[in-house]
Amino acid sequence: MISTAERSSLRTKLRARKKVFVGWHSLSHPSITEIFTQCGFDFIGIDLEHSTISQEQSQRIMTACQAAGICCIPRVASHNGEMIKRLLDSGADGIMIPMVSTAEEVECIIDWCKYSPVGKRSFGVGRAQRFGFDYDEYTTNWNDSSSIIIQIETIEGVENIDVLLEYEEVDGAMVGPYDLSGSLGIPGQLDHPKVVQARKRVNEACLRYGKASGTHLVYPDHQQIHQAFLEGFTFIVLSSDIFLLWKWAEQTREHIESFREK
Repeated sequence: MISTAERSSLRTKLRARKKVFVGWHSLSHPSITEIFTQCGFDFIGIDLEHSTISQEQSQRIMTACQAAGICCIPRVASHNGEMIKRLLDSGADGIMIPMVSTAEEVECIIDWCKYSPVGKRSFGVGRAQRFGFDYDEYTTNWNDSSSIIIQIETIEGVENIDVLLEYEEVDGAMVGPYDLSGSLGIPGQLDHPKVVQARKRVNEACLRYGKASGTHLVYPDHQQIHQAFLEGFTFIVLSSDIFLLWKWAEQTREHIESFREK
C-alpha cells in the first residue's frame, strides 16, 4: 500500500503544478503494471470507462502499482457513487471522473470521494485501510491526501470551468479532446481552432486556481511532450498499453506486407 505521505506528495505535486507523468492501463493484466512501474511515472491510471477491466482486476493493478511505490488513480466509467466507493476501499489513491460539466456534479463527486465533514463517503474496512490495521490513520488523513481529477469533455464544462475549479477538493482538470471536439460539432478535429481555444481556456483557468491541467498524448514523442507543457498542461498521460500495441501492430503489419510483396 501507499503511505499517507506518498499519497499526499502526489496531491501536492498536482496542486503545485509540477510536471507529472502518467501511465495508462486499458488492459487488465498486472504484468503490464509491473512493466509500467519501471518507467518513472508519477501515477498510473486505470481506464474503467473504455475497457473491460473489472473491480477485482483493478485491485490487482493497484496492488502492483503500490508495491512499487507508485500511486494509482482509476478513471471511473460514469458518475457512479457505488463504483467510486468500491474502488476507494480497494485502495485507489484518488479518482478521475469523466464528463464533468456542472457544479452539482462536482458536489456529488466530493460527497462520494471524501469522508465527513467534507463529504459523505461511507466508513468501511477493506484493503485501503489495510483491512483494519491502519483504519484510524487512513480515515483521519484521507481527505487531505487523496486526489480528485475531473475531465472536461463538453463545451458546457469549458464554459463552467471557473465554477468547477472553485471547489478546493478538485486538484486538477484533464481535457478530453475527442469528446470535446464532438461536443463542439467537429468530432476528431483535435487541432481545430475551436478545440485549441477550449483547451486554452481550461489551461488558463487551472493556472488561475492553482490546479493541475492534464492531457492525453496517443503516441508521444519528445517534441509533443515539450509542446504540451508549453501549451500550459502540467500533467500528461503518455500513451497507453493499447495505443502502444496498436502502433507496434501497425508497424509490424507494414513490415509483413512489404516482404509479402517481394
